[in-house]
Amino acid sequence: MSDNIASSQQAFDIKYNSITFSSPSGNSSSSSHQHHHNNQDYGVIKEQDRLLPIANVGRIMKQILPTNAKISKEAKETMQECVSEFISFVTGEASDKCHKEKRKTVNGDDICWALATLGFDDYAEPLKRYLLKFRELECEKANNQHNNNRVINTTTNNNNLLEKYNSFGGEDEE
Repeated sequence: MSDNIASSQQAFDIKYNSITFSSPSGNSSSSSHQHHHNNQDYGVIKEQDRLLPIANVGRIMKQILPTNAKISKEAKETMQECVSEFISFVTGEASDKCHKEKRKTVNGDDICWALATLGFDDYAEPLKRYLLKFRELECEKANNQHNNNRVINTTTNNNNLLEKYNSFGGEDEE
């Protein structure tokens, strides 16, 4: 398992350390990177673009601690680095899978697969269950929205028919 993680880390380092960005003159090796020029200082990704917001990290950390506990700035920054690196690591693995399958969109199943592949089975299984519940709820919401639209359309159609009936001299019995 550690060999798998080590080789994945090497691939991650190679993949993400070889990214090209726009030069100071505005030229880039790839036209797809030109629109990112204003987010980078000449090939350097800004820290705020690479890391999760520290306020969010701190808020998540506080949820597990007793209410009177305090978290040092150093602890928040360390956790910020770790979780950002972890997300990039897993997402990179999922992205590689999508690239091999000639797909452009990384989905939840790809993330679960990447977690399991990288040896994070303890995270992959609960995430699969969460993803299943999430999809079920989305399906229910879509069905409820569809049913609500049907009721609204039926009511609108009935009101339109009633208006037409009244316009031809019919009487409204309310």
